[in-house]
Amino acid sequence: MNVQFKKGVLELLVLHLLSLKDFYGYELVDRISQKISISEGTIYPLLRRFKTEGYVLTYLQESESGPPRKYYQLTPRGKLEVESQKEEWKSFLKGVEEILGGQE
Repeated sequence: MNVQFKKGVLELLVLHLLSLKDFYGYELVDRISQKISISEGTIYPLLRRFKTEGYVLTYLQESESGPPRKYYQLTPRGKLEVESQKEEWKSFLKGVEEILGGQE
């Protein structure tokens, strides 16, 4: 898949998944990788930026296998952002589908 396509949608996918439940980084990578090929290194810079922008909070939780894991939790600001991005995505898709379908 085109790298630019993935970059454009990855932010929305991560925010959407976090709106469903709290995740740790590798868990997000694994979940997204089931449908779209991504590398682990693409998620962590995005999560750091989300924390800086106030979209997520982090907390540590003990793991049954290894050290504690850092979980990411969507904040109220993050919830507003995911809804905004979903609306933008729907509008974008509609425009693309109209052009590809010849309904300009």
